Amino acid sequence: MSETYGTFETLRQQNAVLRDTVALNSGIQLAAWFNQNDTVTVQSDHHTLSLYVADGYESYHKTPYGWKNGGGPDRFCLMPKDSESSWDIRDNLSFVHLYCTDEHLRETGEKIWDRSPTSFRLDEKTFATDDKITALYRHFLLDADWQQQANHLALSSATTLLLTHLIQHYTNAQWQLPKVTGGLAPFVLRNVLAYMEANLAQPLTLADLAQEAALSEYHFARMFTLSMKMAPHQYVMQRRMARAQELVRHSALPLTEIALACGFSSASHFSNRFKSALGMTPSQLRAAGK
Repeated sequence: MSETYGTFETLRQQNAVLRDTVALNSGIQLAAWFNQNDTVTVQSDHHTLSLYVADGYESYHKTPYGWKNGGGPDRFCLMPKDSESSWDIRDNLSFVHLYCTDEHLRETGEKIWDRSPTSFRLDEKTFATDDKITALYRHFLLDADWQQQANHLALSSATTLLLTHLIQHYTNAQWQLPKVTGGLAPFVLRNVLAYMEANLAQPLTLADLAQEAALSEYHFARMFTLSMKMAPHQYVMQRRMARAQELVRHSALPLTEIALACGFSSASHFSNRFKSALGMTPSQLRAAGK
């Protein structure tokens, strides 16, 4: 499913430099931007969650009382659909946007709470702080190479957690999270692990895995973690590395083919992850004959 996001298109027509972007299977889009010496007015039919990654101290927001600043690293802004906001970027600003729609919020509400209001009303926030939003952005979104399919499970997990957090704390609903006390049933866990193993070459998403278990993404992720003592994306990456190690050691396949077989669309990204996990690159391991 592909969406067109007005704020993304507006920024592309301004001074802003697009450093990276990815559209996830859900239709949610992430975009990393840099801007300076620019004035921007946005009004869109979608929601935008913005996190300041670096600088931003000289970013000003237009208020009824004049231009006010308060930006800086880890500050966030939440711009609900139909809200108009004007910005004066007077110095360097690096920021990441998450674009989503009412439909994405409704789907998240239905998956996690099995209910949905007729509409979510998001609060508007400017230069606010929230440790959970910062942690999810920095540990999941900014640490990952967005263009690598192998990372899309972590990205989809993080965006689900972000939307869940927004519904909890920044909407008219403010529902409490349902409690999850047990792991997956043994036969469900066996089926999910077999599905993961058979699809390591594919860009697995949290929605794929949850569907295999016939659970919501929220319940699946937490129940899987209780069963396996690690999150689904961590387990999948561990299995990809194990498969890669086996193929490097015991097959004559070219390293580019091994990368693809383990879900990596870039040989360099595969090599970097392999070295991070095992202390040497695939070519070094193969040359050592270990």
